[in-house]
Amino acid sequence: MKKVQKILVLTLVMVFVFSALALAQEIYPIKGKHKGGDVTPSEAYRMLRENPKNTFIVDVRTRIEYQDIGHPNGAYNIPWKFYTTETDKKGYKKALNKNFAQDLKARFNPETDTLLLLCRSAKRTIGASTAAVDAGFKPDKVFNVLGGFEGDKVKDKESPFNGKRMIGGWRLEDLPWTYKMNSKLMYQPDLK
Repeated sequence: MKKVQKILVLTLVMVFVFSALALAQEIYPIKGKHKGGDVTPSEAYRMLRENPKNTFIVDVRTRIEYQDIGHPNGAYNIPWKFYTTETDKKGYKKALNKNFAQDLKARFNPETDTLLLLCRSAKRTIGASTAAVDAGFKPDKVFNVLGGFEGDKVKDKESPFNGKRMIGGWRLEDLPWTYKMNSKLMYQPDLK
């Protein structure tokens, strides 16, 4: 009888583990190829706590997103793109930050530091992760934070949350975040 109970418990544990993995894949889809790795927000937070001296979260969203929507506690803001004064159907256009790689190297050490790159929903960080590796950061020390800060939109027309960012992300996982601005973490070229 004990053998049957052990098999039943082991089966239940395996079902739970595989279900959790499948759910994580569904909540945090990989949105593109890049030269770094991918981590969930919870994994990123664990990495920050395990090695705070050499692990940094870099928020690559625009300065206004970083300030007005909030950002993870301790996140450095180095925008991957800037808003321009030109418009299109969606609103203001964005232009690539041509100094992104230099900005990263001015703040972090490519030899020793681990970078956790975060944007709104883990789309902009695809290009930013590749740019970081191309700038000399080691591929095994550059990570795209899946789900980003705000997560993905609900795509269910029957849901009252359709079109709202309610799936995954740093903030929805209730990880530490703030609206407070710290001049040491803000985009440094703006402070000169």
